[in-house]
Amino acid sequence: MAAPIIQERPADPDGKWTVLGVCVLLAVAVFVVFSQTLRYGFVNFDDNGYFSSNYHVKSGLTWNGALWAFRTGYASNWHPLTWLSLMLDAQLFGLGPFGPHLTNVLLHAANAVLLFLLLRRMMGLRPDIFVGAAATPAGTIWPSAFVAALFAIHPLRVESVAWVAERKDVLSGLFFMLTLLMYARYVQNCAKSQVSGVRWLGSRDYWLAVLFFTLGLMSKPMLVTVPFVLLLLDWWPLERFTIYDLRFTIRRLIWEKIPFFGLSAAACVATILAQREVIYSTIDMPLNLRFGNALMAYVTYCVQMVWPDNLAVFYPYRFDVPVWQIAGAGVLLLSVTVLVMVAAKRFPYLPVGWLWYLGMLVPVIGLVQVGDQSHADRYTYLPQVGLYLVIVWAIRDWTKSWRWRRQVLGVTAGIVLAVLMAGAWEQTAYWRDSESLWMRALACTSGNYIVYSNLGATIMDQGRFTEGIGYYQKALELDPDNAVAHNNLGVAKLKMKRTEEAMVCFQKTLEINPNFAEAYYNLGCVFDKQGRLDEALRQYQQAIELKSDFAEAHNSWGRILDRQGRQDEAIEQYRKAVELKPDYVDAHYNLGGILGLQNRLAEAIEEYRKAVEFKPDYVDAHGNLANALAAQGKLKEATQEYRRTLAMAPNSAQAHYKLGLALQSQHNFTAASAEYQRTIELDPKHLPAHLSLAWLLATSPDNALRNGEKAVKLAEQARALAGIESPQLLDTLAAAYAEAGRFDEAVETAKRTLNLNATRNNQPLADALQMRLKLYEANAPYHEKP
Repeated sequence: MAAPIIQERPADPDGKWTVLGVCVLLAVAVFVVFSQTLRYGFVNFDDNGYFSSNYHVKSGLTWNGALWAFRTGYASNWHPLTWLSLMLDAQLFGLGPFGPHLTNVLLHAANAVLLFLLLRRMMGLRPDIFVGAAATPAGTIWPSAFVAALFAIHPLRVESVAWVAERKDVLSGLFFMLTLLMYARYVQNCAKSQVSGVRWLGSRDYWLAVLFFTLGLMSKPMLVTVPFVLLLLDWWPLERFTIYDLRFTIRRLIWEKIPFFGLSAAACVATILAQREVIYSTIDMPLNLRFGNALMAYVTYCVQMVWPDNLAVFYPYRFDVPVWQIAGAGVLLLSVTVLVMVAAKRFPYLPVGWLWYLGMLVPVIGLVQVGDQSHADRYTYLPQVGLYLVIVWAIRDWTKSWRWRRQVLGVTAGIVLAVLMAGAWEQTAYWRDSESLWMRALACTSGNYIVYSNLGATIMDQGRFTEGIGYYQKALELDPDNAVAHNNLGVAKLKMKRTEEAMVCFQKTLEINPNFAEAYYNLGCVFDKQGRLDEALRQYQQAIELKSDFAEAHNSWGRILDRQGRQDEAIEQYRKAVELKPDYVDAHYNLGGILGLQNRLAEAIEEYRKAVEFKPDYVDAHGNLANALAAQGKLKEATQEYRRTLAMAPNSAQAHYKLGLALQSQHNFTAASAEYQRTIELDPKHLPAHLSLAWLLATSPDNALRNGEKAVKLAEQARALAGIESPQLLDTLAAAYAEAGRFDEAVETAKRTLNLNATRNNQPLADALQMRLKLYEANAPYHEKP
């Protein structure tokens, strides 16, 4: 019997233009709702780890960064493509939040368009047999468009789009849509080519689906359920199950999915390895508690889909849910499941959409609990598409015989989408900054200690210490055994210089959690401030034992070793700190300082350059870099660095003085004298500036610059400031007397200089003084050579 001929019928007479118009409208709707995020900054909830404080990401696309992306389990996830996409943002747009936000919006818009094209391909342009029951005279293009629109602008999408750290959602969504598109093309091509016997092993579309699935898993491992989604699509709308030979069909379709199942298994292993330290044990969170929470979460997501109000960035885990509520949720879910299975033959989209929803949520429903959340809006990003399919196709079939069907559904759809867009716009506005985000979460949830703790951190960052401490204390009222909150409260009190209270907080943290590395580090900081260096050192060492990549602890350990005179050991700790955290500015600066003291100027310069590269406004680093360059004789570069220092700190007397020395060494005497004069104006007691300017006014080869009387006045002021006589001071005073024509005083002062012990022990200086003495005795001043 010949294979059935596939006839493709457009669901709309103007199919191409309609499809194009729908795609444009979907993209416009996404930008109308989410373009406001382009003005927003980062939030203090994972954005620092994913972008703003992540050296590897901020460095852009580099070979080392790519290796790190594939090797790391940072942030308790293995998703190298997510890291690479954020690196590309840094490469293209710089280190601000605009680039990551723009990319998230673009990816979400692309996902909405691809979802529409996917549904259209599977249902709107269909083979009569292989994509069957769904295509009725009611049409499919507008239901497909409505499903895509719901996905595009539902308020539950806000978290995935507005949050930079959730790049993994929108990126994995892109590859998810592409996977299903390629799979649908593969199935339809198989149907068309039945006579020629095309098989999946030789299908380009099939292997493209495998490739996109692989990329999706490398963006977010939540896609491990995709093989089951493909089997659901095989049931409907692709209708690949043959009822009269069901066992053979199932074996064949499962065998076809072997590459997908293999990739899912590998992703599960990688995810467990990456999250093994943050997965709750069954002792801390029993299975019965997890199962109850999972049932409640499934129902909660359904309610939020219909009534998306009081959405928050974090929902605390509830341990007090009444048993009757959990039982009710279970009965409801079971009842719906039974009903959709009973109706499967007549309405195949019901079990497909419902099982799509239930199945795709399994990785994040809490049976394997990671984190303290009971559920999260972002988890619905792809699973809820199944519910949209159920609702929209049910309405489509239910109303297909209505006389005014098009008008009623059109108006209703417009109202629904307008309301959802308004809700999504309002929800997105809460993401404008951290304080707004956490205040909204506080208003929408109760007993939320995580929100109080994070809100406290936000307020503390703004310098509102007393208010921030109040939020930390509120978090502890809700959860007295919250080690993180105790630690944060201690940090806040340490910033307020309430060190004794801070110490109590850190000790309480360690009493609750003896393996809290940050608390050991913070306790070490307290001992450090108190000068109890040995105790501080022990705390830093303990922190490193618990957290070997704790760069801050290595840096602080190095500082103590440096203060104890153990420079080589200190250098080792500083180098370890910058190895672990290449953009660690303070460690680079500290390492540069100790290398400079060892006269290893080239290495010191390299460290100071790195410090100012990562923190361009680091005034002290610019100043020390200039000093090291000057010591190396690189005066032009040193001058540039001194000028950069003064651009940021124009009232730095020392920087003006150092710049004067560099200019004088380059024979720019007029500019040097101006810098010395400015130094004295800023610091009238700056002895070296008095001496340098007096010497320059007395001995400069530039006739127009010399001024003996002023040189004498400055030298005498220097003597008054010094309180003791030194060879440099007396030599300068003698040269000033000679320039002023007071040769007797110049001779007497020069002789007194020669009689100083410091002069006798310095033969080159004594010889120079003898030469100048002869000039003074001959009534001639001393002038340096041009």
